[in-house]
Amino acid sequence: MKEGIHPEHVKSVVTCACGESFETFSTVPAQRVDICSKCHPFFTGRQKLIDTGGRVDKFKKRLERK
Repeated sequence: MKEGIHPEHVKSVVTCACGESFETFSTVPAQRVDICSKCHPFFTGRQKLIDTGGRVDKFKKRLERK
């Protein structure tokens, strides 16, 4: 690596809007995020699958015909 062109990495505290915080390394000492793995619906299992326009039903009907 070339000397003097890379930013210095320091311990960084990442804080979510839900109150969860964790430490990582970054070029900035503190970060605030809107959503984290503790409150994201995909990771918590509260995600809802939305069937727009009956696409799932149409797909199932096509499979049954074959």
